[in-house]
Amino acid sequence: MRDITEAQAASASLATLRPKATWKTATTNFARRKPFGAFSATVMVLLILIAALAPVISPFDPYRVHVTDKYAGPGDEARTGGTFLLGSDHLGRDTFSRLVYGSRISLYVGLVSVAIGVTIGSAIGIVSGYFSGKFDLAVQRIVDGFMAFPPLILALTIMAVLGQSLENVIIAVCVVLIPGAARLVRSRVLSLREMDYITAARAVGCGSGRIMFRHILPNTLATYIVFATITLGWAIIVEASLSFLGLGTPPDVPSWGGMLAVASRQWIEVSPWLVLFPALALSVVVIAFNVLGDSLRDVLDPRLRGTS
Repeated sequence: MRDITEAQAASASLATLRPKATWKTATTNFARRKPFGAFSATVMVLLILIAALAPVISPFDPYRVHVTDKYAGPGDEARTGGTFLLGSDHLGRDTFSRLVYGSRISLYVGLVSVAIGVTIGSAIGIVSGYFSGKFDLAVQRIVDGFMAFPPLILALTIMAVLGQSLENVIIAVCVVLIPGAARLVRSRVLSLREMDYITAARAVGCGSGRIMFRHILPNTLATYIVFATITLGWAIIVEASLSFLGLGTPPDVPSWGGMLAVASRQWIEVSPWLVLFPALALSVVVIAFNVLGDSLRDVLDPRLRGTS
């Protein structure tokens, strides 16, 4: 009895001496181990701030037409007052202001579609992987049917059926994301359901719902976070691709894909910056999301912690 008391006291003293992990130390450690991932996270935060402060940052109304200032170059003065930081398009609209407001479209479509699509796919993967058997077989054949189509072709088909609108773009991206998330999370659940603590939970009488919610779900969060981060950039690319092909946002709405479509078809030789700046914004954001996702995978996956 005395030995047990001394062991408890020793463990308590060690617990008081062990530094508590805080978000500051976690952020510092992440930045030290993954500097490129920290830089990508900074880009993501800047994108959110730019989208939130678009009315303050933009020097012009993105919809305002300046008839006398068509094809203005970067840094040219507007005749109505102000400066076109990145030039103007064929209607005299400020390219910088449209880029800033276009970040709202990209971020909104990316975050909402990934949050909905990956969450639904993860839920399907958890249920399918846990119950297994014929139910899992039927669900996976449906998932295989969706995954048989190239993602962009499937998104184009959905947009052709539903029509052109921002909400339909989100629906199309969600549908495309669900099968991949379901397949990935299911593979994780198949290994988790054989663990000893799941067997112990069944032995003490825990129901399937409690086991999935209290034991399996928390252990799939790392997979969820990494997959969601990586697919954010892909969702933004799909939105830009649909807008480029004329099936995404309406033409008057400032979006990076729509800006690329209009400029590349008719005015790339007259004003090449109209293609350069939206393409550069897309490239930087997508690369940042991909690098952040890879860094989070290396940090959150226990099998990769020792190799990173």
